[in-house]
Formats: sequence, C-alpha cells, structure tokens
Amino acid sequence: MPLDNLTQSYLPAIEDELKSAIALTKKPGLENLHQMMTYHMGWEGKGSGPKARGKRIRPLLTLLTTEAVGGDWNRALPAAAAVELIHNFSLLHDDIEDNSPLRRGRPTAWKLWGVPQAINTGDAMFTLAHLAILRLEETASSSIALKATRVLQNTCLHLTQGQYLDIAYENREDLSLNDYWPMVTGKTAALLGACTELGALVADSEEETRVHYRHFGLNLGLAFQALDDLLGIWGDAAKIGKSNASDLVEGKKSLPVLFGLGKKGGFAARWANGSITPAEVPGLADQLEAEGAFDYTKNIADQLTGQALEALEWANPQGNAGAALHELANKLLQREL
Repeated sequence: MPLDNLTQSYLPAIEDELKSAIALTKKPGLENLHQMMTYHMGWEGKGSGPKARGKRIRPLLTLLTTEAVGGDWNRALPAAAAVELIHNFSLLHDDIEDNSPLRRGRPTAWKLWGVPQAINTGDAMFTLAHLAILRLEETASSSIALKATRVLQNTCLHLTQGQYLDIAYENREDLSLNDYWPMVTGKTAALLGACTELGALVADSEEETRVHYRHFGLNLGLAFQALDDLLGIWGDAAKIGKSNASDLVEGKKSLPVLFGLGKKGGFAARWANGSITPAEVPGLADQLEAEGAFDYTKNIADQLTGQALEALEWANPQGNAGAALHELANKLLQREL
C-alpha cells in the first residue's frame, strides 16, 4: 500500500527533525526541561515507544501533500516538525486545563513534574515550533518560510480560540448546534488545514491548489471530529480504545448531545438534572438515537467526508503520495462503530 511504504520513509526523517528541534533545549542546567519534552514526545521514560509517540498524522499529511503536488518531501520537514510540535504544545496545555492524568496510557507531564513546569514545557515547545518552521529558509526559500510562518501563526490563534470556547462552553446551558462549529474548527480542523496548506506551499504550488488542499485538511478535521463524537457515544469500546460512556459521563457538549438538547425532549430533561452515571449511559444513548441524534451526526460526518474528498479531487494529487493521501483520509474517516 502506498501509505505504508511512504510512512516507512517519512517517519524516521520526521523523528530526526523533531529531535533536532528539541535538542535546542539540551543545555547545562536545562536537563529536566529537555527530559520533560522527550518524555511527552514518547521517546523516553516508562512506556515510551510508538504508542506513546502517537501516529504523527499531522506531519505525515504535510509531507504527503508536498510530494503529491510534485515537490521534494524532504524540503517540507521543517514544516512537518513545526505542526507536530504545535500539536504537542496544545496537548501539554490541554492536559492541564482538562485535569487529565493520562495521555496515551502514561501519566501526563503535569502529573509527574507539576503544573508550573508543564506549562513551561508547553511554552518552550510552542517557541521551538516557530524556530523549526524558519528552517524552511534553508530547505525552500525565505519567501516560503515567511508565508509558512504566517500560516502557522494564524493557526495557533485558531487553536487557542477553539480551546477558549471549549472551556467557556463547560458552564453554558444555552448552546446550540451553531456554537459547535467554531469550537471544533479551532481545536481540531484548523491545524489539519494548516498541514495540507503548508505542504502545498513548500512545493511552491499555485494559490488555487493551496486553497483546495487547505479545504481538504479543514474538512477532514471537521469530519473526523463529528465521527469521533459519534463513536464517543455509540462506538464499540474495544474498537475505539476508550469507554463509550465517557463523553456522556463527563458532560461533553458534543455534536449529538447538542442536537439532543435542541430537541428539548427526554434526553434534554435528564441532562438538565445534573451529572450522568455510567449506569444511565446505555439508556440515554438509546434515547438520543430515538430522538434522531445518531442519524443527524452520521449524516453530517458523511457530508463533511464528501466535502473533504471533493476538495482533494480538485487538488488533483499525483503519484504514490496522492494515492496515500486518499488512503489516509479513508483510514481516518471510515472508522467502525
């Protein structure tokens, strides 16, 4: 399969680029800061390895796009490292803000080193991402490096806006479906859109092509999130790797939940009465499905999937990398319930 073959080439180069970026913190007196970074990136500590590192979807998207446009993927490595560092910066801060004790099956950085130092680690990683993308001056050109930096900065603003809304929504009971999209666009979709846009930019593609790739990544992220919300209530826990009770128990205002609240029926009445227990989840999931939330969310996920794949077709990706982009998109968007 093209994706497997290209991934085998890309991943070692991605890890080397990431390690070079993070090596800037490896200085006398900063050993613990460097250790916190390497631990969070999944390279060191108990439980380190592929699972702790994550799938590196974002840098893979960047490199695949560059090659699918006809460019040299090696030139895009600084951009690939930058988007992965931004992703991990956001995870470090999200874990603190969400009070999450685990990340990929291991204790989070703040649980091991405390909140203040985990914040410092996230801040340093944010800075390293912006230093990393400037290396495009060496691999591409100063003009491309400047444009890429602007894309990354705007994306970081969207990320923080999405996280702000996510936290702000926790105590709001007047949310509608319209409130959902700005939040998930910032938290999930904006960075995927940046990955594909940056990949096309490094290949010095036409503006129209870059727009198509950005729309592909953006809609890919939105479709992925809608599907994730569906799986969070009706997914098979053995397949999705987490309990399908957690979203309702945690009071997550996901797409099906907001749909159900808008119906003002039995589900909304129970939601208004306070915290949901794990024992109530199966019945409430059935209630939501009866009120149409399952079909609604599935239809939205399907529509967004179609828009993502249509944008990819308009971008006209070429070669094995183009086939791998289709393969990766289908892999992300065709997860089983």
